[in-house]
Amino acid sequence: MIRDDMRKPTREGVLAAAASIAELLPPTPLLPVEIGGVRCHVKAESLQPIGAFKIRGGWWRLSNLDDAEKARGVVAVSSGNHAQGVAWAARRLGIAATIVMPRNAPKVKLDATRALGADIVLYERPGEDRDEVAAGIVAETGATLVHAFADAWVIEGQGSAGVEIAAQLDRAPSRLVACCGGGGLSAGLALACPDSAVHVVEPHGWDMVGQALEAGKVVRVGANPPSTICDALQPDASAPIVLSVLQSRAEPGVAVTDDEVRAAQRFAFAQLNLVVEPGGAAALAAALAGKVPVDADTVIMVTGGNTDAASFAETLRG
Repeated sequence: MIRDDMRKPTREGVLAAAASIAELLPPTPLLPVEIGGVRCHVKAESLQPIGAFKIRGGWWRLSNLDDAEKARGVVAVSSGNHAQGVAWAARRLGIAATIVMPRNAPKVKLDATRALGADIVLYERPGEDRDEVAAGIVAETGATLVHAFADAWVIEGQGSAGVEIAAQLDRAPSRLVACCGGGGLSAGLALACPDSAVHVVEPHGWDMVGQALEAGKVVRVGANPPSTICDALQPDASAPIVLSVLQSRAEPGVAVTDDEVRAAQRFAFAQLNLVVEPGGAAALAAALAGKVPVDADTVIMVTGGNTDAASFAETLRG
């Protein structure tokens, strides 16, 4: 049930989202870091109140609902971070939220979403179609679907991070390296920083945005895709609304391995004192592995920190 609404995301929308979000949340830190002898920057979105950048798109989408839509509630599909972003915004705005989540989602994400007051409907991954589950709830309740990336307002909200980055640097970044699932963040950053190169980074075997950019059309994941530790970066496909922004803007996609992601998690902890979940470390993994270029005005997005203590400790042990 990926929607491609008539409304398209715009840079003006990104600027409006950034102004709205600035009234609620302080900017996340822009941290200096040295990679391969080059000093660049990390945007620590893992330090958001919900531990991920998804709070931005969740807030901007829900705050733009009209009163009738708010009364009917919202539905979202997520493995955890978008779930928390929508749930956080819904609680603040007094909106009922139902989140369709995989039964095998990390417990830390399931628990945090429940703690924010959302109702959770579980589905089997693999096995069940999460979009069909969400569509049934929407049909029954009239709730608004808040898609994790195929939504103009969500894309604009995520792009607010780019507005913050430009203000913190006092100039446009030369390039933005972004962890990528469906591509909502990358598209938002492309709109926010029209003169910056945008690099999308995805898990190996789940590089649906990179393949779509190369093919010029939406590409679905193949049968029996490889496993990945990046649970936050596993959409089956991107969406036309995302590609309409990225097709002429993004650099060729990059894929990273689980080992490269784990190395990035260890680096972030040792060098930046950041706890980063696997999916939140993908962009940093690409930079550390030399798969994307970096210079003094490069900004690497660290997008999430929602990982449980046991798995993170195992990663640190190497």
